[in-house]
Amino acid sequence: MKNKIIGTIGALVCCISMATAQKLKVCVAGLNHDHIWNIMNAYKNGQVDIIGIAEPNHELWAKYGKQFNLPANVFYDDLKTMLKGKKPDAVLGYNAVANHVDIVEVCAPLGLPVMVEKPLAATLAQAKRMEELANKYHTLVLTNYETTWYPSGKYIYDEIAADSIGPIKKMVVHDGHQGPKEIGCSKEFLAWLTDPVLNGAGALNDFGCYGADLMTWLMHGQKPIAVTAITHQYKPDIYPKVDDDATILVEYKGASGQIEASWNWPFGIKDMEIFGEHGYLHSLNGTDIDIRMRENRRSSVKAPPLPEPIN
Repeated sequence: MKNKIIGTIGALVCCISMATAQKLKVCVAGLNHDHIWNIMNAYKNGQVDIIGIAEPNHELWAKYGKQFNLPANVFYDDLKTMLKGKKPDAVLGYNAVANHVDIVEVCAPLGLPVMVEKPLAATLAQAKRMEELANKYHTLVLTNYETTWYPSGKYIYDEIAADSIGPIKKMVVHDGHQGPKEIGCSKEFLAWLTDPVLNGAGALNDFGCYGADLMTWLMHGQKPIAVTAITHQYKPDIYPKVDDDATILVEYKGASGQIEASWNWPFGIKDMEIFGEHGYLHSLNGTDIDIRMRENRRSSVKAPPLPEPIN
């Protein structure tokens, strides 16, 4: 998405916390996404102030209220009611992907920046609506991708910009893990993550989005000529409604990309391979990079840390 739809939490921090020079005051929309632990731990560590939480499931009120010592008056049943009495710097969405648009519908007219967990939307229509609202009300809508603050990604981007491996010819991105049920995701998270409407797909949407995000960044927003997706259902007994494995082939003029998204890896993985005209860069994780040039010249480096606040 273009204009006000931005794929980095760094922009939110830069625009708000640096401007105010104070602790960020946030409202949370939804508690049924397990990535909620990120903001809860930030609250626990005194890095952010949670001034309101909108969540209809009162069991989750009790769960997180007890674990993170949240006062009872911070919880509300719905977002509209909460925002009548709260003035946050931003609203953070931790709910089903298909419900991200509902948060923007409420917050954009109020001029409130919104960050949602990846991916942005479950359908193109939802994404277009979010873009429309962001542009109409001149506010930010951001998507939280973990790989945004990987130093290895920035290192690779800079190396390509410096022409160290020549023009990009092929990109391969692997993302995923053993499966959300296998790694112990909560029942509330699984309920929508494995629903084709609420999540938009299975592994295809859950992990395919990372490769799409990274390739769009590396290709400077260039639109692909063609996209082909191949999905599999290797574990229908566990995930009867959605795919658990996907391969997405992305064709550009002069380059190609392959995104491998799966709930069937033997371990958690987020790596990226970039093949240039005369060299190769492979980010193994957030910091470690393998480099290989012609004539079999090989080396390994650790990417330098990113500066605050984009780390």
